[in-house]
Amino acid sequence: MLRRYELTDEEWLRIEPLLPPENTGKQGRPRKDNRIIMNGIVWLARSGAPWRDLPERYGSWKTVYSRFRKWIDDGILDNIFRILSLEAELEELSIDASIIQAHQHSAGAKKRGPSNEIGHSRGGASTKIHAVVDAYGYPVYLMISEGQRNDINYAIPLLDQIEINGSNVLADRGYDSNKLLDYVYARGGEPTIPSRKGAKFERHCDWWLYKERHLVEKYFLKLKAFRRIATRYDKLAATYLGFICIASILIWLK
Repeated sequence: MLRRYELTDEEWLRIEPLLPPENTGKQGRPRKDNRIIMNGIVWLARSGAPWRDLPERYGSWKTVYSRFRKWIDDGILDNIFRILSLEAELEELSIDASIIQAHQHSAGAKKRGPSNEIGHSRGGASTKIHAVVDAYGYPVYLMISEGQRNDINYAIPLLDQIEINGSNVLADRGYDSNKLLDYVYARGGEPTIPSRKGAKFERHCDWWLYKERHLVEKYFLKLKAFRRIATRYDKLAATYLGFICIASILIWLK
């Protein structure tokens, strides 16, 4: 019986070949079924519950967490997302960012090593998700940063990962920058970005096309339907980004 939050047979068939084979674990013991593990991760992403509250039907939370981290560290989840996003319609690309409040439980990670991408300001601790979506609102590339970082600083790193030749690149006024405009033109794209208010020279903007930028906003709304993403509980940037990747994979599968 299919339970709430679990993958349908059709969804599972699309990603099963992209996961590592279910070999036996150490000392010849059978490993937990990949589908059960994936459903456990999806349940956590949807519910926002702590790892220790994972229902017993998915096995030990430690086993699920260990497999989740391995899939992150080995690039398995990134690869599934990348393969699904090859179906993207690149005629239009919309860029935006969304700020996420970080729960107090996300604090306390070790200071050494890569940044955990949790910023601090008057509004409290936060993380920002930066995304590019295609002409149908499906995610194409994602990044996270500390919450107080400026959106424009992540536009070129996002677009660097995508073939934008022939694409209309849509973004709001916050992305109005000569550097970004020159970059898009140099790579064969066409920016649809309104001039900042008060600019001396206001560029022409195709406002009819610009309306399509709502697709990236809808993507963030879909992301935030996953409670573990709507509020950040994860201490490590890698695990939080892993949950965003899981949610984005599910959005592609729908």
